[in-house]
Amino acid sequence: MTTVLLAEDDAAIAEPLSRALQREGYAVEVATDGAAALERVRRGQVDLLVLDLGLPGMDGLEVCRRVRLDDPDLPVLMLTART
Repeated sequence: MTTVLLAEDDAAIAEPLSRALQREGYAVEVATDGAAALERVRRGQVDLLVLDLGLPGMDGLEVCRRVRLDDPDLPVLMLTART
């Protein structure tokens, strides 16, 4: 089963997105801050990272930079509410 790590601190976004991905057959894990997302990616077995730019502690861009050092082939989908 494909594992998606959803890095999103806003439950109003994370919960429905997680449910939608699960309905489509994905295993979904949620990280609510940048450090937790990075730690989970480093443990392995993540097939896709859905990453919010506005994470607390470590923003999404910094998480992406660090993920790229460890796993340059991991697909990353960036989300933002910024306009």
